[in-house]
Amino acid sequence: MKLRDNLIVKLLLGLVIGIVIGMVANEALIQVILSIKQILGQVIFYMVPLIILGFITPAITDLKDNASKMLFAALGIAYLSSIGAAFFSMVAGYSIIPMLNIVPKTEGVRELPELVFQLGIPAIMPVMTALFTSIVFGLAIIWTKSEGFERLFKELNNIMMGLVQKVVIPILPFFIATTFAGLAYEGAILTQFPVFLAVILIVIIGHYIWLALLYGIGGFISKENPWEVLRHYGPAYMTALGTMSSAATLPVALACARKSKVLDRQVTDFAIPIGATIHLCGSVLTEVFFVMTVSQILYGQLPALGSMIIFILLLGIFAIGAPGIPGGTVMASLGIITGVLLFDETGVALMLTIFALQDSFGTACNVTGDGAIALMLTGLFKKKEKLS
Repeated sequence: MKLRDNLIVKLLLGLVIGIVIGMVANEALIQVILSIKQILGQVIFYMVPLIILGFITPAITDLKDNASKMLFAALGIAYLSSIGAAFFSMVAGYSIIPMLNIVPKTEGVRELPELVFQLGIPAIMPVMTALFTSIVFGLAIIWTKSEGFERLFKELNNIMMGLVQKVVIPILPFFIATTFAGLAYEGAILTQFPVFLAVILIVIIGHYIWLALLYGIGGFISKENPWEVLRHYGPAYMTALGTMSSAATLPVALACARKSKVLDRQVTDFAIPIGATIHLCGSVLTEVFFVMTVSQILYGQLPALGSMIIFILLLGIFAIGAPGIPGGTVMASLGIITGVLLFDETGVALMLTIFALQDSFGTACNVTGDGAIALMLTGLFKKKEKLS
């Protein structure tokens, strides 16, 4: 493969070019760039519900009798992974945060201008509706033995894979470039990031520790080398860094997982799309550490242990239903941030700000962790089939 054809190189190049352009752009140029970003984003997010329908439903029908079992197994693993990451983060927070001296700085960010042009391409249905529809149709096709619909969804699977390869993946580097151009123009990268650098670095290290644990468990359950899955996830990780969205990264993540020799194809086509919607371990880990940090900064103390336990158990549920979009986890959980931890408007605003600074890394952890879930499900279901 030539270097210029490598997706990671294209994504990195888009990121760097975007930052450089954003730092030197005037208001007129950034208006054009943001308009392009809006259009590209509309195209990508239009595709996401169709990708979910085109991959999860045929994956369920291929699983036959294992479908219901695998669905509940995926939900259980995703929930346990999220709250496990959250409790890990809570312990780290109680241990590390009292030793930190962080002063927030949210001033000095330049306001983005209005878009020159907007193109509305609303998705056919919301992501959660697509997920529920794909599950219901998949199970119903198995129960009714509807061969016609089974063939129809397999054709949809082929169509969506073609659209992913010909449309979504080629425009991703440009979408990433325009995203980072906007961040650089705002000044968020240059003025806000150093303030919270210590906290963000701690969280990123936590992501890597949790991913190592997840893949270790996946390797133990499947009796396969987890590196054979993880080593293919570079493009998906970089895409998540640029898009800050599990949903937008779904096409690349699916392509990466399909390269692994140890993952079953049927399990992969089921686990990766559903994982992009329900498995947000990196975002949950991040949110827990950040709410503790913000509480220390604004209110002079860490949240009580009992409040944190309740918050985590509820956050795991909210994460399953959170949209796979930038900031989706924290937006979905604002109710428990204010209701359980009693944050005021200032606390919510600071939480949204600091979370946004690392959102791409949390999303990258979410996406990469889906490969570990696919490895676990392969071991739990497909290994049994081979032995029987």
